[in-house]
Amino acid sequence: MAQSTLTASKKRLDNAVHRSEVTSREGILERLFTFAFKGLVYPQIWEDPDVDMKALRLTPQCRMITIASGGCNVMSYLTANPAEITAVDLNRAHVALGRLKLAAARHFPNYETFYRFFGEADEKANVAAYNRFLKDNLDPDTIAYWEGRDLANWGRRRISLFSRDLYHHGLLGYCIGAGHLIARLYGINPKHMVKARSLEEQRTFFDTALAPLFDKRLVRWATSKKMSLYGLGIPPAQYDALVSANADGDMSAVLRDRLEKLACDFSMKDNYFAWQAFGRGYAPQAGESTGKSGPLPPYLKRAHFEEIRARANRVRVLNRNFTEHLQSVSGDSLDAYVLLDAQDWMTDFQLNSLWAEITRTARPGARVIFRTAAEPTLLPGRVADDILDQWRYEEGESLELGRQDRSSIYGGFHLYVFNG
Repeated sequence: MAQSTLTASKKRLDNAVHRSEVTSREGILERLFTFAFKGLVYPQIWEDPDVDMKALRLTPQCRMITIASGGCNVMSYLTANPAEITAVDLNRAHVALGRLKLAAARHFPNYETFYRFFGEADEKANVAAYNRFLKDNLDPDTIAYWEGRDLANWGRRRISLFSRDLYHHGLLGYCIGAGHLIARLYGINPKHMVKARSLEEQRTFFDTALAPLFDKRLVRWATSKKMSLYGLGIPPAQYDALVSANADGDMSAVLRDRLEKLACDFSMKDNYFAWQAFGRGYAPQAGESTGKSGPLPPYLKRAHFEEIRARANRVRVLNRNFTEHLQSVSGDSLDAYVLLDAQDWMTDFQLNSLWAEITRTARPGARVIFRTAAEPTLLPGRVADDILDQWRYEEGESLELGRQDRSSIYGGFHLYVFNG
């Protein structure tokens, strides 16, 4: 990857996260976060695409922009048949992963190869498939990333992650692994959750095995440190917002509540996020020990493979800031915006710059969705009234869709509709 590209990517990330002086305690924490965030963070995105698509009401005429993250939802949105998707991300690893998924949809010979690569992601045959079908169909920056080597992979090519269980890697994978290790130290194996056959059994396992862990001294100490949650992609500013969501300012209590929703509100038969958290991978598919297929993201389901293959050329994945990209877009031209939880990181100036561009580029009826660490929407009082008055907050629908979000890690889901 060209040095100029790396420098530009680093500058965008620094500008998004750094709020404090470099010599201050918060400034040091922010810079440690950006250092950690330069590599792969999310091998799987942690926002529910089915909830997103309900909120966005995508049609074949829709043009949308989203933050790429791990690329899963970008691929899943294609099942709703939008006309165009632009995915932007400050993290070059996420950009490379998104482009790899698109190339795989276009160039792998069949669904079985595609599923083995991204659904199982732990066989040497995947590296051979990359060399045969993908390498010659990728742009130079993406090839440079996957052919590159780093300390996190002990000097091995990054593409080897797909032969070593991708979902055990990246900051999120390491964080989940650390959680499992701590639980095992206390005699609890979180993988037992995937054996639950009903919501009642899930509730019993959470109440008797998982919930008590959050009262352990080691867990309370670890979660009180902002750096401990870098593995979840949570920067210092968002950590503060999460703590504010609890009356006692207790991060261990916040995380216990979020894990309770993940463990108890949705059946393991339907929640692939819970499988990733407790089982550290997707559920077995038909043909394995049970003969039954477990839950998968929409883009990994066999029924959607051919339509995703046919529509993959509608997606662009760019290493760019969201606001920066919108500045290059014509007015009155976009229908859907997906901000994930990025606004939790932003200053008031950044929020106003972003929403000014969203408002300029939105068509009448355009829809914006985002998540927040705390429950309330963060826009009133921070985004200028003359901008926000042009949007309608769908409070009831936001609350209902938030309850349906199987990823369960956010305090709030929010939907705004442009009045035009």
